[in-house]
Amino acid sequence: MTQPLIAVVTGASRGAGKGIALALAAQGATVYVTGRSTREGDAALPGTIHATAADVTKAGGTGIAVACDHADDAQVAALFARVQREHGKLDILVNNATFLHERLIDKGPFWEKPLALVDILDVGLRSGYVASHYAAPLLIASSKGLIVFTSSFGASCYMHGPAYGAQKSGIDKFARDMAVDLRPHNVACVSLWMGPLKTERTKAVWQREPDKYAAFEPMAESPQFTGMVIAKLHGDPQRMDKSGQVLIGAELAQEYGIRDLDGKQPPSHRAMLGGPAPGHPAIVE
Repeated sequence: MTQPLIAVVTGASRGAGKGIALALAAQGATVYVTGRSTREGDAALPGTIHATAADVTKAGGTGIAVACDHADDAQVAALFARVQREHGKLDILVNNATFLHERLIDKGPFWEKPLALVDILDVGLRSGYVASHYAAPLLIASSKGLIVFTSSFGASCYMHGPAYGAQKSGIDKFARDMAVDLRPHNVACVSLWMGPLKTERTKAVWQREPDKYAAFEPMAESPQFTGMVIAKLHGDPQRMDKSGQVLIGAELAQEYGIRDLDGKQPPSHRAMLGGPAPGHPAIVE
């Protein structure tokens, strides 16, 4: 009898994290969903880890809500200690938790925006490293572990300012370098660039400034789309060939024959926003 996948999706109260968790649930996975929102009203946007966990279970998986502030290393360590106690392994880690300041998309140079925008380098960059550090032994215990960092075209082009861009570039490099260490253990590691998403956050922005963002809505991806791609990547017998790569989700979906929930094929934005720069194969230890 095939054992269900065990997955951890960080930052899953809403948005991309919730969508990824739901897509994995459709594969029958047990999904630990983490975040700080335990009650409606904890955040400006709707959504809680408990609501996501319940929806995961409704979607065919087993949802487990774990309150976790990814700025607190002790809470992250406790999360993976729990996974160890309850399952002894981990198949998929999705590093999605990040700090997005409410003024992130304001126009203007970085010095005219709040200094707090740089906190994305704590929850978003550093937090992905910490989660991967504690998850690695559990992923190695799996027969085929996978780490995915959710990233964006902001790693290539100017997008929302230097703090956002540095975070995206940083997690792309994490994926490349962690893959080197994990390859002998058959654990794959990738960074996945998402396109515009139909999330609670983006819908609020579209409603607030429809003239500015109306063109993005028809091409936007559902939050579940990235999760569908992740599930297919994990099941790919050749997935280790992609380990260490920075991949555009829409292009990988085309390779796998995946369409979004509405039947559309989300486009790649490589021509407009650029693509991942290839890493050099040299390894200096």
